[in-house]
Amino acid sequence: MAVRGLDETDRKILRTLQAHPEMSILNVGEAVGLSQTPCWRRMKRLDDEGVILRRAVILDPKKLGLSVMAFANLKLNSHKEETLEALESEVRQHPEILDCFAMSGDSDYVLRVVVPNIDDYEHFLKKVVVHLPGVASVNSSFALKSVKATTDLPI
Repeated sequence: MAVRGLDETDRKILRTLQAHPEMSILNVGEAVGLSQTPCWRRMKRLDDEGVILRRAVILDPKKLGLSVMAFANLKLNSHKEETLEALESEVRQHPEILDCFAMSGDSDYVLRVVVPNIDDYEHFLKKVVVHLPGVASVNSSFALKSVKATTDLPI
């Protein structure tokens, strides 16, 4: 649910933090035209209301030896609540799985997985993905290159 009452100053704060999550409150305030205390109050409210989930540093996976980005489309053999909850809980335990989306359409879930190479993906697929609760089939595809990747929301 969208938070009501976000004004243009709140949006400026959020745009600034998206671009520069490391910025101090003082510097964010200067960037948006506020002194430190009013900026802190607004940022605290945005945190408390759950608008700001966390601040992040974006790393280059290739420079860290994680050259393969795979998308695993999962079809399930059961859509019982217990199965879905078990799958979602298990997915959270694997750092190789960067994203997991419950889907409409042909797949029940899509996983974004990062690993060093194709052999490692094959191993991860055989040892983890096909054994996730309720998985009936997996269709994998691989990113050839990243054309656009952002975490910045259009605010």
